[in-house]
Amino acid sequence: MIKTILVPGTGNETDPATFAAALATARLFAAHIDALHVRLDPVEAVVAMTTEGAGGIALMQGLIDDLEREAGEREAQARLLFNEFCTREALSVAEAPAQANGKPSAQWHVEIGQEPRWMAAYGTTADLIVCSRGVRGADAAARGTLEALLIETGRPLLIPSTAAPKATMADRIAIAWKPTPQAARAVAFAMPFLARTREIVVLTVEEEEGRRDEAARLVQGLAWHGLNAVARNIKPDAGGAAETLLAVAADQAGLLVMGGYGHSRLREWVFGGFTQQVLVDAAVPVLMAH
Repeated sequence: MIKTILVPGTGNETDPATFAAALATARLFAAHIDALHVRLDPVEAVVAMTTEGAGGIALMQGLIDDLEREAGEREAQARLLFNEFCTREALSVAEAPAQANGKPSAQWHVEIGQEPRWMAAYGTTADLIVCSRGVRGADAAARGTLEALLIETGRPLLIPSTAAPKATMADRIAIAWKPTPQAARAVAFAMPFLARTREIVVLTVEEEEGRRDEAARLVQGLAWHGLNAVARNIKPDAGGAAETLLAVAADQAGLLVMGGYGHSRLREWVFGGFTQQVLVDAAVPVLMAH
């Protein structure tokens, strides 16, 4: 059961869509949304950027003042977006379950330091984390946060779509199945969603003949939970396996469930190859687990 959802409050243009995705889940499970804003530590940032020397102290103080002002403006913008979201959605602000009265609720948190570290710390105690890909063209920080959340929390990560999906998460769910521990954990984490959806399609990419049997075993396992699933084997077109799978998922489902996997080096392992293309191009929300 999903009862706590962690969401970053960045102050960026992606916040409204991220909040909306978290609220859609919160309404399904009467869950609580923890919005976390991580404010930059100016001193820590300046120490990392500068070295001592002639005029170093004056330079550092000027940078600290500038960064402190920018951090304050960003926090104010993030809090404004959160307040507008709560007001618009009539979402109550609660600090304890008793205050929420069994309905979706939200709470605002602020920490000072590095966003990936604080998000990962909060994420380990959340039932679900909802985090966007970031602003296109300036997504290096967002990718760092996504990496930390996926690798360091042990919790499921829901990444909103880049476009309005054709179906809601409760309508139909697609599972990108591959017999890996990551995919298995993603399916396990997705069970609260799978139990509420009307249809489940297990998608496998036609790479080896044995994959059809593996998909059939997953379908049979879901049937023991009372879930009706069908298997579909996909033959990659000229665009490749990831592009083909994404096109099928976007056309048929409101949520794609998959494991995060790839190559051996850490950043490539999480964001390289198939996984990277899914994160960049998915026009459907993705529920991912490591």
